[in-house]
Amino acid sequence: MNGLNVARALSVAEVSDPTERLGVLFDAHYERLYRLARRLTASTDDAFDLVQETFLKAARSLKSVPVGSTDEEAWLVRVLINTRRDQWRKTATRNRHDSTADVVAQSQNFEASVIAKDTVWHALDALSPRRRAVVVMHELEGLPISTVASLLGISAITARWHLAKGKHDLAHMLKARAGETK
Repeated sequence: MNGLNVARALSVAEVSDPTERLGVLFDAHYERLYRLARRLTASTDDAFDLVQETFLKAARSLKSVPVGSTDEEAWLVRVLINTRRDQWRKTATRNRHDSTADVVAQSQNFEASVIAKDTVWHALDALSPRRRAVVVMHELEGLPISTVASLLGISAITARWHLAKGKHDLAHMLKARAGETK
């Protein structure tokens, strides 16, 4: 007879030492619990951890483990399943929290984006109409200076001058606005 068969042959009720009783429980039910844990988890490591956690809980409350092979197995299976449910709940809560944090971050980014756009558009409104038109057409719409000049009926040199002055004025207005918010 090997050690496993001896452990199964021993009645748990006959064992008085708590350490020995836990060893007998382990030998008698480990394989069954591992197979169940393997079906409930994604990896073998997670299954080993789940079985280990089950036996740790059994060790902590060894007096509450019923005596009798079917009763003790049912108790251990119930502990294993409840432990796995707790893990699923923790994961679901963590995922919910992470998704909530992502929504908050996105809303903060969205809010910052809206404030930045509003600030830029207020600064653009402060420019003269021609200067604003040159900046918007070239910088925001991506039109070349020659096209902007022909659309506005001005020379390319004048369009470049308005673009340079507009960028300079915008930079000063935005720096002043940033100084107000700090």
